[in-house]
Amino acid sequence: MVLLSRPWWTIFVVFLALLSPAKSLAKLRTIPSTADGPFDPVTVALDERLPIGSDDLPNDDPRLAKIVPGFHPEQIALAQGTDSSSMFVSWITGEFQVGQDVTPLNPSLIKSVVEYGIFKLDHFAVGKASVYSQLYPYKGLNNYTSGIIHHVKLQGLKPSTTYYYRCGDPFAKAMSPVYSFTTLPAKGPYFYPKRIAIVGDLGLTYNTTSTICHLQRNKPDLNVFVGDLSYANLYVTNGTGSSCYKCAFPETPIHETYQPRWDYWGRQVYLQSLRSKVPTMVIEGNHEYELQAQNNTFVAYNARFAVPYRESGSPTKMYYSFNAGGAHFIMLGGYIDYSNSSQQYAWLEKDLMSVDREETPWLIVAFHQPWYNSYKSHYREAECMRQSMEDLLYKFGVDIVFSGHVHAYERMNLVYNYEYDRCAPLFITVGDGGNREGMAIKHADDPGACPKPESTPDPVGVPYEYCGFNFTSGPAAGKFCWDRQPDWSAFRDSSFGHGILEIESPTRALWTWHRNQDTYLSENHVGDQIYIVRRPEVCPNRKSHDILAV
Repeated sequence: MVLLSRPWWTIFVVFLALLSPAKSLAKLRTIPSTADGPFDPVTVALDERLPIGSDDLPNDDPRLAKIVPGFHPEQIALAQGTDSSSMFVSWITGEFQVGQDVTPLNPSLIKSVVEYGIFKLDHFAVGKASVYSQLYPYKGLNNYTSGIIHHVKLQGLKPSTTYYYRCGDPFAKAMSPVYSFTTLPAKGPYFYPKRIAIVGDLGLTYNTTSTICHLQRNKPDLNVFVGDLSYANLYVTNGTGSSCYKCAFPETPIHETYQPRWDYWGRQVYLQSLRSKVPTMVIEGNHEYELQAQNNTFVAYNARFAVPYRESGSPTKMYYSFNAGGAHFIMLGGYIDYSNSSQQYAWLEKDLMSVDREETPWLIVAFHQPWYNSYKSHYREAECMRQSMEDLLYKFGVDIVFSGHVHAYERMNLVYNYEYDRCAPLFITVGDGGNREGMAIKHADDPGACPKPESTPDPVGVPYEYCGFNFTSGPAAGKFCWDRQPDWSAFRDSSFGHGILEIESPTRALWTWHRNQDTYLSENHVGDQIYIVRRPEVCPNRKSHDILAV
């Protein structure tokens, strides 16, 4: 009788709450939007009960073992093509070798075939195979040569369609089990993946396992890993590792890496389960550098991952772009020349000009090292890249920028050149995947924590270029660091976790950051949440280029 005396809509709300209290309460909770900003800076106090470090899974952990015989496929992974019509399938066959003398496998020993289809496996595609080696011409250092790495591109796929597939060599009777994937939606302003997972600096630790398990529970349709993947370069060639390479190992002629950690990373049972079902896009970080003989770098990254660089007009896997329904993703390289006279800059400008904002309203950029970061770790390290490319991203109305590198979470206010600007991108740092180096906990504005400007050189310039400067106004006037949390930093938290982006319309998307320590009992348990609102009516740079040209 009490319920009946209330308006009908309140009865309906209570009814929904009884059916699904967690979900209904989450919807009733007020979630801020970027249109409400700028927000006062918030720092979440460090939870002293949580360890700030994370141990690696040991090399002999059963979750990292090869569980398939002979030349059967392992480390199976998917990667998106330029749009929903294509998908890459990658895997590895055969055994890697480590030692003073290694003999690379012959890639022609085994074929690269994917059988696939909607109701039955009535289509097939053939790809290419390769091996790579990590060589050190110094006494006492072990060399490495990989198993056979296969990449096959499936084409002519239908959007938003579930396909079944298996990969391997049918002639050698070495095929994988049957897996499935669902293609992304077609390009268009009202078609988007339901959930896009964003995470960086994963590594291969117990916290990594927690991150991936939590991420899988959110059922993403697309994964974006913003650099620093396996952390193989924290190990020397005999398999001994450390969270601080330069602290634990003596000076050697070359920075060693232990390449089997890449294989363990690809084999990790939860990560392989994720990557074999959901397309996962990557971009390189500093831990992928891996200098070896003849000054070769990023060899493992370039060999192991398939990305649509040629299809997007890029000459290298170090930067590329792709579409996910009505969102255009640009993956930039922070460790290859990005100056305004570089090949990457010219490619970026051309790619930005090619985006039709009527068809793909959302423009999202990802790269490893953040341009805006208030932590002491890597503070203003990417100044040269920011000064080179920020004007271009602002001019073309980029909506969101994701980065990693700093092992913490930080969401900015809308910022351009260190000032609030309602038409600027939303910068978010998600370098909190769980790697062995531990969590970043000190802020540059903490007493005595401001790094010396000369300690933050550009990582690409030769010799190292320094682009830092002292600020001329505000609370940082005349100084390299702020004396409090900067106004452009809206929210920061030193916790491991991952983020989920849900694009709801051409002008509205929900960003949610989940912390590993939170219980996932309801949608109320989130570390940070905000609606990202595109405002083309007040920001001409977010309209179509036809309008810009008028």
